[in-house]
Amino acid sequence: MTGDGERALAHRALGYLDGDQAQATVTSERSLLSRFARSAATQATAIDDTSVELLCVLDGHTGAASTNQLDDEGLAVAASRARAAAAAAARSGSGPYPGLPGPAETRPHEGFDPATAMLDPAEAGAALNAAFACAGAAGLEAFGIWTAGEVRTAIASSTGVTLADAVTDAHMKVIARDEHGRSGYAATTAVSVGAIDAAALTAAAAAKVSATPPGELPPGEYRVVLDHAAVGTLLEFLGWLAFNGLAHAEQRGALCGRLGERIAAPCVNLADSPRAPGTLPRSFDAEGVPKRPLPLIQDGIAHAVVHDIRSAAQALASSTGHALAPGGAPDGPAPTNLVLAGGGAATLEELCAPIERGLFVTRFWYVNTVEPRHALLTGMTRDGTFLIEDGVITRPLRDVRFTDSALRILAATEELTAGQRLVSDADLYGRRFANGVLCPALRADGFRVSGGSA
Repeated sequence: MTGDGERALAHRALGYLDGDQAQATVTSERSLLSRFARSAATQATAIDDTSVELLCVLDGHTGAASTNQLDDEGLAVAASRARAAAAAAARSGSGPYPGLPGPAETRPHEGFDPATAMLDPAEAGAALNAAFACAGAAGLEAFGIWTAGEVRTAIASSTGVTLADAVTDAHMKVIARDEHGRSGYAATTAVSVGAIDAAALTAAAAAKVSATPPGELPPGEYRVVLDHAAVGTLLEFLGWLAFNGLAHAEQRGALCGRLGERIAAPCVNLADSPRAPGTLPRSFDAEGVPKRPLPLIQDGIAHAVVHDIRSAAQALASSTGHALAPGGAPDGPAPTNLVLAGGGAATLEELCAPIERGLFVTRFWYVNTVEPRHALLTGMTRDGTFLIEDGVITRPLRDVRFTDSALRILAATEELTAGQRLVSDADLYGRRFANGVLCPALRADGFRVSGGSA
């Protein structure tokens, strides 16, 4: 299908819907994924699927249904189910959904790469072979994934919205591991598969595998340097805990009562920037609202939260173009193009230089929320945890558990690298929606280690 095909299908599906308002969303995904372990390919999958999601609005309530049966019967059945769900909800009285948006101008982006959209399996094979060769030369084994995809989206609504968009993405993650289980990590995410250098990625992961047995770090508070992947995880959690407009409107968010206040160090500038170079851009959200840049933290001051139509109505605000599903996702909206501005440090070594004794963290793993109102998290370090002594990264450490607030870490931030990387966990189960956080590495004066990691 071409972009015109998705748009035509959206209009055809819309014709089966009735109600006060209606929206049809067509999503066409083509993607490849290859997994590998112990320097051998273990799984290869290919997806070629088109689905239609139908939204019906009745008396302020919404009902939705989806199908990938694209003939007239399949569309009619899905439309009937969407209307039945909305009608069932409407029997309780008038609802809170104010209605779908009207047409608005969207801006083009550079998030589509034709070469990536070709989805050549040979690209995956070459990347895996390069990773295996590089890991083998270092006496290590390689584990991870390689994936690339093309997603086309079209929206048609009864309010006159007609939109179409196409994006591509590519991701590779490599964990290099020795015979003792010591490991290092590196990953790349980009619009273009050509941006992935599998050998360089594997070499970066291998460089974090030390032959020295790891030491122990007792619980306590340490000065810390967080590499890009670790910073990206903290900011992704903040997207849900602090900048989610529904949580904020319901007084559950970490910025409740704090907009306009200093919540981070003055060097922290965070925005949702859907067309910033290095991100995975989109033109509009799931309700057809155009994507626009939105400052969230400026010079350490909390500036805004993000909204879809439902959360905006509850907050007496306007949608900021952050709907994750037609009619609003149950968990609310979230920023999907977070960009943390870089600082003045040229290298990670420069970040480490002022630390007499502290901790270097490559990435976090198995992170969970402890207390949402304070953005308190707990999790483990993984695949490259080191001691910093007299300004230099020295001995490897066993992974540790941390329990700390992501907001407190931003408040304790002292410096950031000038260079940024796009960090993505590539959670591509279900419908593909590639996104990530563009961020630098940072140094913070205080990181709370609460125990060891089993």
